Amino acid sequence: MKEETKRKLTRAATEKRGGGIESMSSSRGQKKAALYEKLRAATNSTAMNRASIIVDASKYIQELKKKVDTLNQDVKASQNSSSPAQVTVETLEKGFLISVLSEKNCPGLLVSILEAFEDLGLDVLDARVSCADNFRLEAVGGENQGDQADSTDAQVVKQAVLQAIQNWSQNN
Repeated sequence: MKEETKRKLTRAATEKRGGGIESMSSSRGQKKAALYEKLRAATNSTAMNRASIIVDASKYIQELKKKVDTLNQDVKASQNSSSPAQVTVETLEKGFLISVLSEKNCPGLLVSILEAFEDLGLDVLDARVSCADNFRLEAVGGENQGDQADSTDAQVVKQAVLQAIQNWSQNN
């Protein structure tokens, strides 16, 4: 009788706590089901099978990794190509209108740009420069008379000016 009483007391205590093994496993099952439901919602998965939900989640994570890599590459590219100044070059009838604008003062930049003009064989026909609070250059450059055979285009001039700016920024 003593053993039978112990069993009855153990069952009663177990029932008061919320059930036995079945109750614990159903609670775990509900938690797992809720977790899978959240995972399905986060990954926009329409799968009903748990294995398929996990596969969809894995694919979603891979897509996110690719997006992060792409964004990181874009950031690196913009940092590498970012110039301290904006450059525009327009083709005129005889020469180019070159505009360079920087929001900060750039001591020595004018010399670097003028050296680039010289390397290209461009004469400065007219120029306006401001170096007080910011750097601003508007110059009309014409090709040297002796270099008529070598016709320079606006893209070449722009690249030469950008290279001069980049060289200047590396030295300063």
